[in-house]
Amino acid sequence: MNGKNLSTDALEMIANRFKILSEPLRLRILQSLQHGEKSVNELTEAVETSQPNVSKHLKILQTAGLVKRRQTGNTVYYAIADGSIFTLCELVCDSLETRLKNQAQIFSSN
Repeated sequence: MNGKNLSTDALEMIANRFKILSEPLRLRILQSLQHGEKSVNELTEAVETSQPNVSKHLKILQTAGLVKRRQTGNTVYYAIADGSIFTLCELVCDSLETRLKNQAQIFSSN
């Protein structure tokens, strides 16, 4: 990990971040917020699940510092708090794309 010997506590924090991102619905919520703030109702429609389910996952993302919350009257809005999360997602997507292309070449060369 960048040539660093990380402490057990640091590794635990890193593992927790990956654990938070291991839920596909949370990734869908983050993807929906990528281009700007949305209300809980807008997110519920965008990710096609129930409002309580979206709220539960938003709380987890907020506690992790990945999203921030703003309330105007009775409406609650969420936005990305840590944009570096998309850099991580791009790295993972690029890695998966390369791996899948390599696997496809193996099967197509026979």
